[in-house]
Amino acid sequence: MEIAELEAEAAALVLGQFAETDALRLGQILTDLALNAGLPVVIDIRTSDRTLFHAALPGSAPLNDLWARRKSNTTLRFQEASLLVGTRHRAKGETLAKHGLDSAEFADHGGAVPIRVRGVGVVAVATVSGLPQVEDHQLVVRGLRQFLNMQ
Repeated sequence: MEIAELEAEAAALVLGQFAETDALRLGQILTDLALNAGLPVVIDIRTSDRTLFHAALPGSAPLNDLWARRKSNTTLRFQEASLLVGTRHRAKGETLAKHGLDSAEFADHGGAVPIRVRGVGVVAVATVSGLPQVEDHQLVVRGLRQFLNMQ
């Protein structure tokens, strides 16, 4: 995916509100999408200091939990989708190390998308891990679009 496409996608995914019960609803949407497609993923929705939703679906692995945490950390730090952060880094020939970030704690691979509330900013992150990075990202975006249509 191109940088401009990812930026336009982010601009369209701004919610009116997001609370703990919304995390449960979004988590269920993502879980249903993944289960219906037989996808072996971990789904994680968190703020900077707590987990609001977590599910490890059949076929996922413990490493997917670690990837989800690292991608979530990146999105929360940069306030952008991890795929966008990584795409920008690759375009500039940069890595997370340029920002002093440890690869054990951060990953700029796709799958973590910020949950942005109009007038507030980024309040949480929704992350999927277990598929190729663009597919992880696209699953989260599909879930957020469904959730946004419910608001």
